[in-house]
Amino acid sequence: MATVIPFKGIRPPKNKAHLVASLSVTEYNPSEIKKELHNNPYSFLQIIHPEQGEDKRTKPDSIERLQKIKANYLTFINEGILVRDEQPCYYIYQQSKRETVYTGIIGCCSIDDYLNGTIKIHEQTITEREEKLKNYLTICDFNAEPVLFSYPDNKEINELTKQATQLEPEYDFTTTDGIRHKLWVVTNKTAVKKIRECFGTIPKIYIADGHHRSASSILYGKLKRKQHPDYTGKEPFNFYLGIFFPETQLTIFDYNRLVKDVNGLSVEGFIDKLSKEFVVTKKGTTVYKPTKKHNFSMYLQGEWYSLDAKQETVNAKNLASLLDSSILSEHILSPVLGINSLKTDKRIAFVSGNKGMEELKKQVDSGKFAIAFALYPVDIEQIKSIADSNNSMPPKTTWIEPKLRSGLVIYDLSE
Repeated sequence: MATVIPFKGIRPPKNKAHLVASLSVTEYNPSEIKKELHNNPYSFLQIIHPEQGEDKRTKPDSIERLQKIKANYLTFINEGILVRDEQPCYYIYQQSKRETVYTGIIGCCSIDDYLNGTIKIHEQTITEREEKLKNYLTICDFNAEPVLFSYPDNKEINELTKQATQLEPEYDFTTTDGIRHKLWVVTNKTAVKKIRECFGTIPKIYIADGHHRSASSILYGKLKRKQHPDYTGKEPFNFYLGIFFPETQLTIFDYNRLVKDVNGLSVEGFIDKLSKEFVVTKKGTTVYKPTKKHNFSMYLQGEWYSLDAKQETVNAKNLASLLDSSILSEHILSPVLGINSLKTDKRIAFVSGNKGMEELKKQVDSGKFAIAFALYPVDIEQIKSIADSNNSMPPKTTWIEPKLRSGLVIYDLSE
């Protein structure tokens, strides 16, 4: 059963939350980072980018860089930009994006749940990135970007969150992208106890986004346990930060592909090769979006195509092979276009489905790419089936929302 505990969060005062909260650092381009750091001295980016404006800089991910991040974090605490809560709490976070409202609970999960399989994964991680994130945790001593988890809808948890959200929120602000953020701090001991007990009845929870953050937290926890063989299991390193949403609250978008060239083929020759394993139908200049599983959209030289995988093309040897991302890789990207590694090949790029089909058209029409492929989105049952069968999805198969801002609630590992 799942262990999800309350904790003493470190977070901005009410009047600074909208200033501190930032997107994940990977969501900004260099000019956007520079502008944010110049205009907003309270931004969480000030912690993560400690050398902006300095002539001499340390290497990314170096010990020296990480020590500067830790120093800026402590400065934010010393100056009251971040404040520690006095008692262990849960935090209910709500995000409103257009007509969609997401409501989840921020708490800490157990590394033992990851090790014993209570926490289910559907994506393999890259060792080098795991190590970098582990080193970050070891030196910086804080967790600021929660892993996104899903769990089967639970009536009792739903009722508890409903009761909490009827009160005035601690934070309520709207960011420049039009997204409204609310946060409630659950301090009532009875409510805290009930939330923990409810999670304790859930047999499995699923990582929706944040596999590398999870894996690095496990490495960090194992390292600390080795250094402290007398650990009790209650130390901060035995847990890591998560935000937990009922599975019906998640939105799963497609993750689409852009390819720079047709691998030396003529358009006619390329279409001919596709026709051996797909029913290819020209759709003209009107945008075409996939309508079902195993149906793909392709944009090439100003025209849209529908690609329907033939029955013999769909390989049912395992669940992962049935994913449209696998079918695309195994029957088009690798054998026809010569792209054998989604992780390292520079000829391929990825566009999350929340940006819409027009973004694919724009990228191809600009001349930066020759072809765009759009996929039908994966559903939650596919994700769970893959995870439960210990299979893994290809990279960039899903884009899952909501995305939580960094710096709203921090889990301190040095406590």
